[in-house]
Amino acid sequence: MVLCVMNVSEGRDLSVIAALGAAAGAALLDVHTDPHHHRSVLTIAGEEAARAVATTAVALIDLRHHHGVHPRLGVVDVVPFVALTPSDTAEATRARHEFAAWFARTEQIPCFLYGPERSLPEVRRGAFETIAPEFGPGHPHPRAGATAVGVRGPLVAYNVWINRDVATATAVAKMIRGPGIRALGLAVGTGVQVSMNLIDPSAIGPAEAYDLVVERAAQAGAIVVGAELVGLLPRSVLMSVPTARWAELDLSEERTIEARSATRPG
Repeated sequence: MVLCVMNVSEGRDLSVIAALGAAAGAALLDVHTDPHHHRSVLTIAGEEAARAVATTAVALIDLRHHHGVHPRLGVVDVVPFVALTPSDTAEATRARHEFAAWFARTEQIPCFLYGPERSLPEVRRGAFETIAPEFGPGHPHPRAGATAVGVRGPLVAYNVWINRDVATATAVAKMIRGPGIRALGLAVGTGVQVSMNLIDPSAIGPAEAYDLVVERAAQAGAIVVGAELVGLLPRSVLMSVPTARWAELDLSEERTIEARSATRPG
Protein backbone atom coordinates (compact mmCIF):
# COMPACT_ATOMS: atom_id res chain seq x y z
CA MET A 1 0.00 0.00 0.00
CA VAL A 2 1.25 3.48 -0.91
CA LEU A 3 0.37 5.93 1.85
CA CYS A 4 0.03 9.66 1.14
CA VAL A 5 -0.31 12.30 3.87
CA MET A 6 -1.57 15.32 1.92
CA ASN A 7 -1.52 18.79 3.52
CA VAL A 8 -4.12 21.09 1.98
CA SER A 9 -4.51 24.82 2.66
CA GLU A 10 -8.10 24.75 3.88
CA GLY A 11 -9.16 24.41 7.50
CA ARG A 12 -12.33 26.47 7.82
CA ASP A 13 -14.82 25.78 5.05
CA LEU A 14 -16.43 22.52 6.14
CA SER A 15 -18.10 22.01 2.76
CA VAL A 16 -14.72 22.10 1.00
CA ILE A 17 -13.16 19.77 3.57
CA ALA A 18 -16.08 17.35 3.12
CA ALA A 19 -15.57 17.47 -0.66
CA LEU A 20 -11.89 16.62 -0.25
CA GLY A 21 -12.79 13.64 1.92
CA ALA A 22 -15.43 12.53 -0.55
CA ALA A 23 -12.90 12.68 -3.38
CA ALA A 24 -10.68 10.23 -1.48
CA GLY A 25 -13.62 7.87 -0.92
CA ALA A 26 -12.85 4.59 0.84
CA ALA A 27 -9.13 5.33 0.62
CA LEU A 28 -9.43 8.07 3.25
CA LEU A 29 -7.93 6.91 6.55
CA ASP A 30 -8.01 10.19 8.49
CA VAL A 31 -8.68 13.93 8.26
CA HIS A 32 -7.23 16.40 10.75
CA THR A 33 -8.44 19.99 10.37
CA ASP A 34 -7.20 23.13 12.12
CA PRO A 35 -8.99 26.44 11.45
CA HIS A 36 -6.15 28.53 12.93
CA HIS A 37 -3.49 26.83 10.84
CA HIS A 38 -6.12 26.99 8.05
CA ARG A 39 -4.98 23.55 7.02
CA SER A 40 -6.22 19.99 6.70
CA VAL A 41 -4.07 16.86 6.75
CA LEU A 42 -5.58 13.91 4.88
CA THR A 43 -4.09 10.44 5.26
CA ILE A 44 -4.87 8.56 2.05
CA ALA A 45 -4.22 4.97 0.98
CA GLY A 46 -3.41 4.81 -2.72
CA GLU A 47 -2.26 7.05 -5.54
CA GLU A 48 -5.49 7.46 -7.50
CA ALA A 49 -7.33 8.77 -4.45
CA ALA A 50 -4.50 11.22 -3.77
CA ARG A 51 -4.82 12.55 -7.31
CA ALA A 52 -8.58 12.94 -6.93
CA VAL A 53 -8.13 14.95 -3.72
CA ALA A 54 -5.49 17.18 -5.32
CA THR A 55 -7.70 17.91 -8.34
CA THR A 56 -10.64 18.75 -6.07
CA ALA A 57 -8.51 21.05 -3.93
CA VAL A 58 -7.31 23.05 -6.94
CA ALA A 59 -10.89 23.39 -8.20
CA LEU A 60 -12.31 24.61 -4.87
CA ILE A 61 -9.56 26.62 -3.09
CA ASP A 62 -8.06 29.97 -4.02
CA LEU A 63 -4.78 30.74 -2.23
CA ARG A 64 -5.22 34.47 -2.87
CA HIS A 65 -7.86 34.50 -0.11
CA HIS A 66 -5.93 32.31 2.32
CA HIS A 67 -4.69 33.50 5.71
CA GLY A 68 -3.37 31.08 8.32
CA VAL A 69 -0.54 30.77 10.82
CA HIS A 70 1.08 27.75 9.15
CA PRO A 71 3.67 28.33 6.40
CA ARG A 72 2.46 27.31 2.94
CA LEU A 73 3.58 27.15 -0.68
CA GLY A 74 0.25 26.34 -2.27
CA VAL A 75 -3.29 25.03 -2.15
CA VAL A 76 -2.00 21.46 -2.26
CA ASP A 77 0.90 22.40 -0.07
CA VAL A 78 2.76 19.20 0.80
CA VAL A 79 2.29 15.72 -0.68
CA PRO A 80 4.56 13.18 1.01
CA PHE A 81 4.47 9.53 -0.03
CA VAL A 82 5.40 7.46 2.99
CA ALA A 83 7.68 4.44 3.03
CA LEU A 84 6.34 2.62 6.07
CA THR A 85 9.33 0.25 5.97
CA PRO A 86 12.72 0.60 4.22
CA SER A 87 11.61 -1.94 1.63
CA ASP A 88 8.79 0.45 0.58
CA THR A 89 11.19 3.27 -0.36
CA ALA A 90 11.43 2.44 -4.07
CA GLU A 91 7.64 2.28 -4.43
CA ALA A 92 7.13 5.54 -2.53
CA THR A 93 9.81 7.23 -4.64
CA ARG A 94 8.13 6.09 -7.84
CA ALA A 95 4.78 7.39 -6.58
CA ARG A 96 6.33 10.76 -5.71
CA HIS A 97 7.86 11.18 -9.17
CA GLU A 98 4.71 10.15 -11.02
CA PHE A 99 2.43 12.35 -8.92
CA ALA A 100 4.63 15.43 -9.38
CA ALA A 101 4.86 14.92 -13.14
CA TRP A 102 1.11 14.34 -13.42
CA PHE A 103 0.12 17.31 -11.23
CA ALA A 104 2.41 19.72 -13.07
CA ARG A 105 1.17 18.48 -16.44
CA THR A 106 -2.57 18.46 -15.71
CA GLU A 107 -2.88 21.55 -13.47
CA GLN A 108 0.16 23.62 -14.53
CA ILE A 109 1.32 23.78 -10.92
CA PRO A 110 5.07 23.84 -10.25
CA CYS A 111 6.19 20.86 -8.15
CA PHE A 112 9.34 20.73 -6.01
CA LEU A 113 10.72 17.39 -4.90
CA TYR A 114 12.01 16.70 -1.41
CA GLY A 115 13.39 13.65 0.33
CA PRO A 116 16.94 12.42 -0.24
CA GLU A 117 17.76 15.46 -2.43
CA ARG A 118 16.74 18.10 0.12
CA SER A 119 14.47 18.65 3.11
CA LEU A 120 11.03 20.22 3.11
CA PRO A 121 12.30 23.28 5.06
CA GLU A 122 14.94 23.76 2.36
CA VAL A 123 12.19 23.79 -0.28
CA ARG A 124 10.18 26.34 1.69
CA ARG A 125 13.21 28.61 2.06
CA GLY A 126 14.50 28.34 -1.50
CA ALA A 127 11.48 27.80 -3.77
CA PHE A 128 11.73 29.89 -6.97
CA GLU A 129 14.84 31.66 -5.66
CA THR A 130 17.67 29.18 -5.14
CA ILE A 131 15.62 26.07 -6.05
CA ALA A 132 13.75 25.60 -9.33
CA PRO A 133 10.77 23.25 -9.58
CA GLU A 134 11.54 19.83 -11.03
CA PHE A 135 8.18 19.80 -12.82
CA GLY A 136 5.90 22.51 -14.18
CA PRO A 137 6.35 26.23 -14.80
CA GLY A 138 9.04 28.29 -13.10
CA HIS A 139 6.54 30.56 -11.38
CA PRO A 140 3.63 29.98 -8.95
CA HIS A 141 0.17 29.18 -10.23
CA PRO A 142 -1.94 32.37 -9.72
CA ARG A 143 -4.61 30.61 -7.63
CA ALA A 144 -2.90 27.46 -6.39
CA GLY A 145 0.75 28.43 -5.79
CA ALA A 146 3.17 25.51 -5.82
CA THR A 147 3.43 22.04 -4.31
CA ALA A 148 6.19 20.16 -2.49
CA VAL A 149 6.03 16.45 -3.31
CA GLY A 150 8.14 14.21 -1.12
CA VAL A 151 9.16 10.75 -0.08
CA ARG A 152 9.89 10.02 3.57
CA GLY A 153 9.62 7.47 6.30
CA PRO A 154 6.95 7.58 8.99
CA LEU A 155 6.73 10.99 10.64
CA VAL A 156 4.61 12.15 13.57
CA ALA A 157 3.13 15.66 13.50
CA TYR A 158 2.66 16.78 17.07
CA ASN A 159 1.70 20.02 18.82
CA VAL A 160 2.24 20.95 22.47
CA TRP A 161 0.46 23.96 23.97
CA ILE A 162 2.03 26.26 26.56
CA ASN A 163 0.58 29.04 28.70
CA ARG A 164 2.76 31.93 27.55
CA ASP A 165 3.23 34.13 24.48
CA VAL A 166 4.45 33.25 21.01
CA ALA A 167 7.93 34.58 21.78
CA THR A 168 8.24 31.95 24.51
CA ALA A 169 6.93 29.21 22.21
CA THR A 170 9.42 30.27 19.55
CA ALA A 171 12.26 30.19 22.07
CA VAL A 172 11.24 26.71 23.24
CA ALA A 173 11.01 25.51 19.63
CA LYS A 174 14.52 26.77 18.96
CA MET A 175 15.84 24.97 22.06
CA ILE A 176 14.39 21.58 21.13
CA ARG A 177 14.99 21.74 17.37
CA GLY A 178 17.50 19.15 16.15
CA PRO A 179 18.10 16.17 13.84
CA GLY A 180 14.97 14.36 15.09
CA ILE A 181 12.65 17.33 15.63
CA ARG A 182 11.55 20.19 13.44
CA ALA A 183 9.75 22.81 15.54
CA LEU A 184 8.07 26.18 15.25
CA GLY A 185 6.43 28.45 17.82
CA LEU A 186 3.01 29.56 16.61
CA ALA A 187 0.22 31.78 17.90
CA VAL A 188 -2.96 29.75 17.44
CA GLY A 189 -6.22 31.46 18.30
CA THR A 190 -5.96 32.70 21.88
CA GLY A 191 -3.14 30.27 22.73
CA VAL A 192 0.35 29.37 21.60
CA GLN A 193 1.88 26.06 20.65
CA VAL A 194 5.16 24.42 19.84
CA SER A 195 4.33 22.76 16.51
CA MET A 196 6.60 19.81 15.73
CA ASN A 197 7.41 17.23 13.10
CA LEU A 198 9.05 14.22 14.72
CA ILE A 199 11.03 12.98 11.76
CA ASP A 200 12.47 9.90 13.46
CA PRO A 201 9.68 8.91 15.86
CA SER A 202 11.33 5.60 16.71
CA ALA A 203 14.08 7.65 18.38
CA ILE A 204 12.16 10.74 19.52
CA GLY A 205 8.44 10.07 19.76
CA PRO A 206 5.53 12.02 21.27
CA ALA A 207 6.46 11.24 24.88
CA GLU A 208 10.07 12.36 24.45
CA ALA A 209 9.03 15.49 22.53
CA TYR A 210 6.37 16.38 25.12
CA ASP A 211 8.86 15.98 27.96
CA LEU A 212 11.42 18.13 26.14
CA VAL A 213 8.84 20.92 25.78
CA VAL A 214 7.88 20.58 29.47
CA GLU A 215 11.53 20.92 30.48
CA ARG A 216 12.41 23.82 28.21
CA ALA A 217 9.13 25.65 28.87
CA ALA A 218 9.79 25.46 32.61
CA GLN A 219 13.18 27.09 32.03
CA ALA A 220 11.31 29.94 30.35
CA GLY A 221 8.76 30.21 33.17
CA ALA A 222 5.94 28.50 31.28
CA ILE A 223 3.97 25.30 31.71
CA VAL A 224 2.48 22.85 29.21
CA VAL A 225 -1.30 22.91 29.06
CA GLY A 226 -2.10 20.33 26.39
CA ALA A 227 -0.95 18.14 23.51
CA GLU A 228 -2.33 17.28 20.08
CA LEU A 229 -1.53 14.47 17.67
CA VAL A 230 -2.03 15.58 14.07
CA GLY A 231 -3.17 12.71 11.87
CA LEU A 232 -2.03 9.15 12.55
CA LEU A 233 1.09 7.44 13.90
CA PRO A 234 2.62 3.98 13.43
CA ARG A 235 1.54 1.44 16.01
CA SER A 236 5.18 0.72 16.86
CA VAL A 237 5.57 4.33 18.00
CA LEU A 238 2.43 4.12 20.12
CA MET A 239 3.60 0.88 21.74
CA SER A 240 6.82 2.58 22.85
CA VAL A 241 4.77 4.92 25.08
CA PRO A 242 3.45 3.67 28.44
CA THR A 243 -0.32 3.16 28.23
CA ALA A 244 -0.82 5.32 31.31
CA ARG A 245 0.43 8.34 29.35
CA TRP A 246 -1.73 7.93 26.24
CA ALA A 247 -4.53 10.27 27.38
CA GLU A 248 -2.07 12.95 28.51
CA LEU A 249 -0.30 12.80 25.16
CA ASP A 250 -3.48 12.61 23.00
CA LEU A 251 -2.68 9.10 21.76
CA SER A 252 -4.80 6.00 21.25
CA GLU A 253 -4.76 2.65 19.45
CA GLU A 254 -7.56 3.85 17.16
CA ARG A 255 -5.30 6.61 15.81
CA THR A 256 -2.63 4.31 14.44
CA ILE A 257 -2.08 3.77 10.73
CA GLU A 258 -2.57 0.05 11.22
CA ALA A 259 -5.92 0.41 13.01
CA ARG A 260 -7.36 2.74 10.37
CA SER A 261 -6.07 0.57 7.53
CA ALA A 262 -7.68 -2.52 9.07
CA THR A 263 -11.11 -0.88 9.21
CA ARG A 264 -10.98 0.58 5.68
CA PRO A 265 -13.69 -0.88 3.41
CA GLY A 266 -12.38 -3.29 0.81
